[in-house]
Amino acid sequence: MVYRLFIANKNYSSWSMRPWVLLRALDLPFEEVMTPFEGDGQQSAFAAFSPTAKVPCLHDEAVVVWESLAIVEYLAEAHPSVWPAASAARAWARCASAEMHAGFAALRDECSMNCSLSIDLGAPSAALGKDLARLDALWQEGLDTFGGPWLAGDAFTAVDAMFAPVAVRIRGYGIELGTAAMAYTERLLAHPAVTEWIEQGIAEPWIDGPHEADCIRGRRVRADRRKPA
Repeated sequence: MVYRLFIANKNYSSWSMRPWVLLRALDLPFEEVMTPFEGDGQQSAFAAFSPTAKVPCLHDEAVVVWESLAIVEYLAEAHPSVWPAASAARAWARCASAEMHAGFAALRDECSMNCSLSIDLGAPSAALGKDLARLDALWQEGLDTFGGPWLAGDAFTAVDAMFAPVAVRIRGYGIELGTAAMAYTERLLAHPAVTEWIEQGIAEPWIDGPHEADCIRGRRVRADRRKPA
């Protein structure tokens, strides 16, 4: 049995990144099925494999799991290392993951993920500033409580995979957090699974206009890591 994980462009798709990084980090065998964004906001091709026509979507033979956090929990049923072994750390990791899944709306809206671009964010909005303060406090809490180097202890688990796209955003938009949070960001970016995703995203041949525009929004692009065609 090999899982099939349906994803979209690695350069842009933060939700696809989360289960992909988790599967890779835990060395769980899976087949990646890439379907690029269509460039017009209508992702009709995704309906062929996902009941919501969204990514990511996991197929395990006849079982279809179509939400990132549900994918994590489905994997955890067969692979306990998805979550921390200690009950307190596991409970915290689940709470933090659910908060990422449902919250941080301003961060997701104002700093869309792009593995290739470095963008001058400028002064953050009040809503974004609130999200960043909460992110800093949350990461500090996990690192202090469970001893690091990962959010819920000494092993990379689902909660780290859930925040991997945030690390891409922090670097791409030049966001500054506290010392511990910035060090954790660098650890995330240096993790082999995260590095692999980012490098493959940068190397993709597709540039999706709506996603590019949503990232730039008239702001200054400081660098583009993509090689010229």
